[in-house]
Amino acid sequence: MRVLFLESHPMWIHGLPNGFRDLGHEVLVSGPLTKENIPAILTDFKPDLIGMMGWTEEHTPEKLDCVSRHAKALGIPLFFWATEDPTHAEAFTLPLIRRLQPDFVFTICPANAELYNSMGMKAARLDFGYHRLVHHRTEVLEGYRCAVAVVANAYPHILGSYPEHFRIASLQKLIVPLVRQHIRVDFWGRDWDRMSRYIGCDIPAEWLHGYIQYTEANKVYSSADIVIGLQNHATQLTQRTYETLGSGGFLLTCDTPEVRRVFQPGADLVVSSSPEETVSLVNFYAARPEEREKIRKQGEASAGPHSYQYRARQILDTLKQQGLLEDHPG
Repeated sequence: MRVLFLESHPMWIHGLPNGFRDLGHEVLVSGPLTKENIPAILTDFKPDLIGMMGWTEEHTPEKLDCVSRHAKALGIPLFFWATEDPTHAEAFTLPLIRRLQPDFVFTICPANAELYNSMGMKAARLDFGYHRLVHHRTEVLEGYRCAVAVVANAYPHILGSYPEHFRIASLQKLIVPLVRQHIRVDFWGRDWDRMSRYIGCDIPAEWLHGYIQYTEANKVYSSADIVIGLQNHATQLTQRTYETLGSGGFLLTCDTPEVRRVFQPGADLVVSSSPEETVSLVNFYAARPEEREKIRKQGEASAGPHSYQYRARQILDTLKQQGLLEDHPG
């Protein structure tokens, strides 16, 4: 089967498309879209399925209108994967799917899948995952070696717009107690120098390393003793949860029902329920490399069933059940 992904952003082109390739399908990633090249891509590649995902430069109204019009004219099934739910569902996802009119919507948020179905849109949950070509274990690299690492953008503007966001609670439990007690945390990501409002103090400049390319992040996961993983919601897991574990990182994250549903705390990763517990866990595991190694290896193994090959199969099975695809191998 020929599968076309209309996308150009590094965060998305290295994951799910590779999962379809793993299943033996012919996959084309479009690269940057224009109103002129969209019809040419469709007619030249002749896809059996089209996918779009995320929130990127490829989701302008003009591009969405063009994709929708040509996909419908050619009778090609089109799905959209809503990775910004539930935070940006009203502002982004709902306007997009009303404009794009995909045949099916996948969403990382289970409640939003129910919402979309209640609105007459065919939808189902699809969690994040990881792909081994990008997120795999590397050797410990000197430029990334550290005791505690965070790989994430800070998003102070989003936190300011959503004062009840769960990510703020994650910060308070996982990062604030370490910074305030002067336990060094090395940050890779944008805008951590603008987070004093949420942390209560400035992060030392020497702890800040700025943005890291998506395809380079596994070097941090592999080289840090402990990786702090923020969660954005109690009912779903962030993409970096899977990517950190798939890269063989030792992950410390929030204790949520969803973390416990998918992974086993104390075996695959470690979890914290309070600022005090975070400090205790960091001090405990910093002094016990053998314990870290045992959990790290188990976490890497447990991430295996969450590869994008599995997510691609889930998409195909769902679309076949909905009668949107013929029964292709894989």
